[in-house]
Amino acid sequence: MGVAASAVDFRARREALEGAFLSPLAARSYPAVRDIEEPDSPLRTPFQRDRDRIVHSKAFRRLKHKTQVFISPEGDHYRTRLTHTLEACGIARTVARALGLNEDLTEAIALGHDLGHPPFGHIGEGVLDSCLTERYDLRFRHNHHSVRVVEVLEALNLTEPVRDGILRHTSGEDLPATLEGRIVRIVDRVAYINHDIDDAIRAGALRFDDLPRDEIAMLGDTVSARIDTLVRDIVERSEEAGDIVQGEGVGGAMLRLRAFMFENVYLAAAAQEQAPQVERVLRGLFAHHDAGDPDVVTDYIAGMTDRFAMRAYAELQSN
Repeated sequence: MGVAASAVDFRARREALEGAFLSPLAARSYPAVRDIEEPDSPLRTPFQRDRDRIVHSKAFRRLKHKTQVFISPEGDHYRTRLTHTLEACGIARTVARALGLNEDLTEAIALGHDLGHPPFGHIGEGVLDSCLTERYDLRFRHNHHSVRVVEVLEALNLTEPVRDGILRHTSGEDLPATLEGRIVRIVDRVAYINHDIDDAIRAGALRFDDLPRDEIAMLGDTVSARIDTLVRDIVERSEEAGDIVQGEGVGGAMLRLRAFMFENVYLAAAAQEQAPQVERVLRGLFAHHDAGDPDVVTDYIAGMTDRFAMRAYAELQSN
């Protein structure tokens, strides 16, 4: 059997499995819709190929040295942008499996959703956005840059549903076209709110007793308990709705907990102590590397890891 014949056989078997076991609402793996047409793989679905391309990309490897919340933390157990991605991916796959949706598509979107994040977390994103607005009247949004990474900088030729899910995983964008993309959009928050609480307590920025009592009583005392409550709620409510939704009670508690984290961690004085240093570093790098092309300077700075940016800035200062 040749490669072409085995690809046809693999596709036929996969389509039969998806027809038998996936929900009618699930995205199907075939046909693959890419900007550049490719022959099917004899061993992997199109979404599995997308997943592998993302994992083998340079941008994915750099996530291990990009801040999630705490910049250059002392300790080995704080989350990075990479560990956040992996945690979100695992939760998203659980939801997709429980709802009979396409796990491969869900996984690919989750693994690629933060590829465009700049160094220094949300503080870094805000500084880069300000630099671009002031110089070029343009905006920086990490989800848009994630799409640029996969389409232009790494040229991964991903399928349309994966690129759509990456682009629309953040609020402010239209809902993703697939239910799998909508899973990642909600689960991204489920993951980062809960693991950021864990890291904030570890860092001494929060005490457990500081957490809002009613929300913790509803969701759970531990990270795993809260995630379990949130996942169960998403699955149960989504089965009823035929869409990816949260219940008013549990979903509302999560949003209130998110607001608490913004007020007491993300935008709190302790986190903002690092903001002047981040602003100094990124503005210095932007000014030095800006040669009149916003794409060039954005691609370079957004691709930096925290430690690379610090080292590059130190070298500028020493010259």
